[in-house]
Amino acid sequence: MTPALREACEQSIHVLTTDGQTLKGADAVYFIYDELGIPLVRFLRYTPFIEVSELGYRVVAANRMLFSKFLFTGK
Repeated sequence: MTPALREACEQSIHVLTTDGQTLKGADAVYFIYDELGIPLVRFLRYTPFIEVSELGYRVVAANRMLFSKFLFTGK
């Protein structure tokens, strides 16, 4: 892992595919779901869905602490 990749991974999830692609953010998440066989995810990787998804991913990633207070309350 390079220092640049380490810093990038602190901002969003990254997936290195077997064919050498580096996917990040929402595209990486959808790739994982597709590999797990979750239906109806594959089409979300295409325009305009991926742009909307990436925006949502960035909002959540930038506010992880805020979202974790509401989603993971430990109850």
